[in-house]
Amino acid sequence: MADELTTIPNVGPKVAARLRRLGVERVEDLQGKDPEELFEQTCLQSGAREDPCLLDTYRAAVDFATTGEERPWWEYSRERLAR
Repeated sequence: MADELTTIPNVGPKVAARLRRLGVERVEDLQGKDPEELFEQTCLQSGAREDPCLLDTYRAAVDFATTGEERPWWEYSRERLAR
């Protein structure tokens, strides 16, 4: 069985596993989610502050699920760092 989450641009098996731990099983589960909240939940689960590039990956995944727009995660990094 193919992993639906890894069909999302920028999401590989490790990020898909993290999303699953947050209750995300399908692309549609990300629609309208808050990427920062997902990131904070991941940090709480791991007991450590995660790399902010994971936040950028979550932003890219949520945007893809919500709008269908495919952008590389590092574009979100540039935007985050510019703020």
